Amino acid sequence: MVVLSVLRAQLGMPPRRYLDLLRVLTERYVKVRYRGSFLGVYWSLLNPCIMTAIYTLILGHTFARYYNNSIVDYLESCFVGLVVINFFSTSTGHALPSVVSNSGLLNKIKLPPSLFPMSLMSASTFQLAVGVFPVLAIITLVTSKSLLNVLLLVVPVFALVLVSCGTALIVSMLYVFFRDIPYMYELLTFAFWVATPVFYPISIVDERYRFYLQLNPLTPIIQCIRELTLSARLPNLEIMAQGLLMGIFVALFGWFAFRNRSALFMDYL
Repeated sequence: MVVLSVLRAQLGMPPRRYLDLLRVLTERYVKVRYRGSFLGVYWSLLNPCIMTAIYTLILGHTFARYYNNSIVDYLESCFVGLVVINFFSTSTGHALPSVVSNSGLLNKIKLPPSLFPMSLMSASTFQLAVGVFPVLAIITLVTSKSLLNVLLLVVPVFALVLVSCGTALIVSMLYVFFRDIPYMYELLTFAFWVATPVFYPISIVDERYRFYLQLNPLTPIIQCIRELTLSARLPNLEIMAQGLLMGIFVALFGWFAFRNRSALFMDYL
């Protein structure tokens, strides 16, 4: 609603028109991305599945003791972490060049530049919703045997989408001004991946440094999804709230940073 209100005030564009454009661009990106593909959106499952198998073979016996000495629990935990980091890095990476790559269109037609990173994020979210989320829901239902846990999965997944949207807006905005951003972002994504408890439990991190790991917005999201999928009890509501609040903060920060700098885009495109 904040986005739509700003667009209405600045461009005189009705919310319905904005949503129609967003839908058209999202459909285009989905069709182009999976044109001629055999598995379509389900390719998003291939990377986390393969990486989960590799990590389980190499590290499963070492870290299983943190998961009730269960290789299966470690496998599920690792899969959750890889799903989260894979969605974040892939979706933001696709959105990063979106404004610059559509500079020709922006120079000809007056459009809100945020349409392009947000349409790519919508396409990635659609892929997550129909490809990965049903698998997470099935794992949660089988493992926890709790329908409530399945329903609560929506909260951390929504927080993940918010964090990714905010980051996508920031990096796509920065790329307009600094063309070295893609190379830097590869390094930052790798550092972010290592600093996130993807293939290891956060409990192995020294307590002196665990606080800094908790500042990572993906950490409470992964912890929350792991609690929902690996246990029959309700998740820690504090961790769930932390993940959601971080997601809202990153999304709002990204949106306002993008909006404040978008007036200068045409001087660099």
